[in-house]
Amino acid sequence: MNMFGSTTLDATNKAAMRWYPVYAGLREAIVSHRLAPGTKLPEDELASIYSVSRAVIRAALQALSHDRLARLEPNRGAFVAQPNKQEAREVFEARALIEPKLAALAAEMAKPAEIEQLRLHLDKEHEALHAGHDSDAIMLSAQFHIGIAEIAGQSILTGIVRDLLSRSSLIIALYWRRRDTICESHAHHALVEAIQKGDAQDASNLMKHHLDDLLSGLDLTPGKNKPESLSDILR
Repeated sequence: MNMFGSTTLDATNKAAMRWYPVYAGLREAIVSHRLAPGTKLPEDELASIYSVSRAVIRAALQALSHDRLARLEPNRGAFVAQPNKQEAREVFEARALIEPKLAALAAEMAKPAEIEQLRLHLDKEHEALHAGHDSDAIMLSAQFHIGIAEIAGQSILTGIVRDLLSRSSLIIALYWRRRDTICESHAHHALVEAIQKGDAQDASNLMKHHLDDLLSGLDLTPGKNKPESLSDILR
């Protein structure tokens, strides 16, 4: 065992404890629309707002970039991500090609224990939505779709779906115009019912309609929000 192992782990945990609150605060501000798409995120200003070093801010911004909530540009800095209309449509069109098939396969293969896990997951979604925790609700919604893909037993397609969901979760977070765009609970409940009944065709159709409805609930027109200082938004 490396004699430095525990020390290194402790240092890593301490570093994570410093940047994670910054990451969580920025993520919530982005998902709740307090920070508009395209907003610049200067390291020095954020360091002052959160009373941390620029290195901590840099780690938080890297995590946001990994989640596709921010983009990092060499020599320009960090910005809130801003997917365009074409990208949004392509992402949902790709999901519409893959996920209805996965839903049909899940209906043919789902075991009782897996159905129960989906229902427990729906309870968590319901709680997050009613508590107004939109960021959590978006992440739970994505996990629900991944869960269906995993039940279908298609590892390659599940990996593709994971990437598409990362992109579409950002698009939903930034551009929903109806709150139920996050993922309507009745749509997910209907999917679970179809999967439990083993109705592959119904599960496929429900997934297709659900994804179409998600796309229709987005407002992809450029926003005209009045500029505010980061300090006013984040404090």
